Amino acid sequence: MVATSEEARHERPSLSFLQGFKNFLLQGDVVVVAIGLVVALAFSGLISSFTTNIITPLVNSIGGGSNGLGFTVRGQHVDFGAFISDVIYFVIFMVVIYFVLVVPYRAISARRGVTVFGEPSPSQTCPACLSEGLPMGATKCRYCGSSLSGVGA
Repeated sequence: MVATSEEARHERPSLSFLQGFKNFLLQGDVVVVAIGLVVALAFSGLISSFTTNIITPLVNSIGGGSNGLGFTVRGQHVDFGAFISDVIYFVIFMVVIYFVLVVPYRAISARRGVTVFGEPSPSQTCPACLSEGLPMGATKCRYCGSSLSGVGA
């Protein structure tokens, strides 16, 4: 069966839409974010197990008794040990993410010539409209068109 030109016109937008979506997904930054998310979720489970099975019993053993570092008020249990364990979990998780994701990503980006998670580049302020963040090498303000020669922030 041969498609008419009318049917072919209706197929093209969906194919171009899928091609555009594929190009979007295969961009470097989207792939890095997706991989980072998967790694972060995996580390989250590992560190959760570590704090639940090792840190929480150690913290609760400091308080002694069945309540650990908690107490009971009118039948409601206030558990400081669980809170301290969650804080330790958060700190360990952020340290792992920093050294496993941020440091290597910063190194890879530096090889590509892109600065990420670093100090912002020096900039200047326009004396006329007070716009900030203009590159140091700019000679005209991108917002009002004023001359920027000899101006620095």
